[in-house]
Amino acid sequence: MIEVTRLDDEVMVINALYIEKIQALPDTTISLSNGKKYFVKEPVDQVINLVTNYYKQIGLMDLQAKVVEQNDETN
Repeated sequence: MIEVTRLDDEVMVINALYIEKIQALPDTTISLSNGKKYFVKEPVDQVINLVTNYYKQIGLMDLQAKVVEQNDETN
């Protein structure tokens, strides 16, 4: 889960696993896999860092590295 700030200063928590894309339109827009969109104050690179840190915290980044490493060994 990542914490972000909506344009009306409301702090909200988003499940980072459901983020489909992050855009600057010019406000940072977070689109979820269910079609919902949220406009937040944080810049795109900060949201990406929050998501990356969350993935590391739950072990998804390590899992991806292991899969890539295993694929390299078999090829």
